[in-house]
Amino acid sequence: MRFIGIIAAWMTLAAAMFGVAGCANLQSLLGGESHNDVDPNVLATYFDGPKVRPGIALNIVVTATGTQGGSSRQYFVDADGCITMDLIGQVKCDGLTLVGLQQKIMAAYKEYYVDPHVTATFIYQSGQNMVSPWGTVTVLGEVSRPGPVDVPATMDLRLTRALQLAGGATAVADKRRVQVTRCDRDGKQTKTRVDLIEIGEEGRPDKDMLLKAGDVVWVPMSWY
Repeated sequence: MRFIGIIAAWMTLAAAMFGVAGCANLQSLLGGESHNDVDPNVLATYFDGPKVRPGIALNIVVTATGTQGGSSRQYFVDADGCITMDLIGQVKCDGLTLVGLQQKIMAAYKEYYVDPHVTATFIYQSGQNMVSPWGTVTVLGEVSRPGPVDVPATMDLRLTRALQLAGGATAVADKRRVQVTRCDRDGKQTKTRVDLIEIGEEGRPDKDMLLKAGDVVWVPMSWY
């Protein structure tokens, strides 16, 4: 009976040790300590300033010598990165700055007008399913609405605000280990860890990271 008791004790200890190891392995497989980083397939991108791209809304004013009042119209850049204007037809504008677009349209209108002048401005209203000319950040992981978050014209999008716009962190989010991945001009991916508890409950708003268009925010799951 004593021998059986010893065997039972060893089996209990072995089971406990296996359970701990198994839990650690499961944590590693499903996103524990070594997998708290964002999915490596989701990379940050470099944003080199607001440019015209598909989905952008524009207001374009064309005036010229000898014309009365000129014309002002709104345009949506189509999936091919083009707009269609009176007289000059289709204008390829994907990737152009506003200044570049103005110059391209003026050059085209010189065949029809004397000394044409063009003013192009972005149109954007938050919450209207419009594409932000100032880019987006991508919020992933334990938030209510993962996906892109528009950067406002003021370019002052902080991490906590981006998380609010993504519906907030879920109940199982690890708020001490939020990760922001950023890409520089040379393509280097830099990861920064941000502690939301430190920002909010510990009163450190200076730690609230200013985001840039192209950043990827990853909110991991808490495992403890």
